[in-house]
Amino acid sequence: MDTFIQQIINGLVLGSVYALVALGYTMVYGIINLINFAHGEVLMVGAMVSWTVVTALAHAGLPGWLMLLISLIAAVVVCAALNYTIEKVAYRPLRNAPRLAPLITAMGMSLLLQTLAMIIWKPNYKSYPILLPDNPYNLGGAVINNVQILILVVTAITLTGLMYLVNKTKLGRAMRATAENPRVAGLMGVRPDHVISATFVIGAALAALAGVMYAANYGSVQHTMGFLPGLKAFTAAVFGGIGNLAGAMLGGVLLGLIESFGAGYIGQLTGGVLGSNYQDIFAFIVLILVLTLRPQGLLGERVADRA
Repeated sequence: MDTFIQQIINGLVLGSVYALVALGYTMVYGIINLINFAHGEVLMVGAMVSWTVVTALAHAGLPGWLMLLISLIAAVVVCAALNYTIEKVAYRPLRNAPRLAPLITAMGMSLLLQTLAMIIWKPNYKSYPILLPDNPYNLGGAVINNVQILILVVTAITLTGLMYLVNKTKLGRAMRATAENPRVAGLMGVRPDHVISATFVIGAALAALAGVMYAANYGSVQHTMGFLPGLKAFTAAVFGGIGNLAGAMLGGVLLGLIESFGAGYIGQLTGGVLGSNYQDIFAFIVLILVLTLRPQGLLGERVADRA
């Protein structure tokens, strides 16, 4: 029972990170039908910037939570500027091109960001400092620490705020109008280019938050660290129903739980043939099953009736 509860905690923490990144995928796809495969690298840049700021502040005598907050703000600013530039330089000129062109561009941008990060921060793994008190708390025989609690709380607040933004604010209405029909939205006074840029900036902020939380939880950063979380977050978005915000959240959490339970019990299920190091296969098994059995995802993409 202890193991079961522990895997639930681990799965929720991991799923929260996936959900934050998956929201970036699904928001961009919902508005311009583009899969931004460079999104995982934005997570990596956020983690790297955070590590750089924390390292620079290491001898300033500041409390750990303040250094984490400062590094998070810096990561969000840098990632927002980066994603804004990517959209303007790499994606906007190809907006009316065949779909294959921006897809290839996104893959190229992913490799470019990885290479630039390797040049700037070098290829070796870097230890991310422990900034919060590492006090374990007992929860029904399982253990949870301050960083994991922070990830769960911050994710819940962020997801709630995003749902409010999209459903209740002027910018959210503009996003939904642009997703429905950019030309008609433009006639109604909405500026589609500004809305799309804002969507990329919001997605980048979520990826930066996920990157900082991921680095703080696992304790290391490296220039390729965004590839697998980005790919799994894309799987989560497809799993929940890409283009649907609630679907991205649900898909992220469920994928985190599936992966966590798989890592915890795969040894027992296979008689020791496979170990927890094979946990990455579950995301892709889920992707294959979803694409085969329910391509629209669990909640499906919301599609309005058009005249």
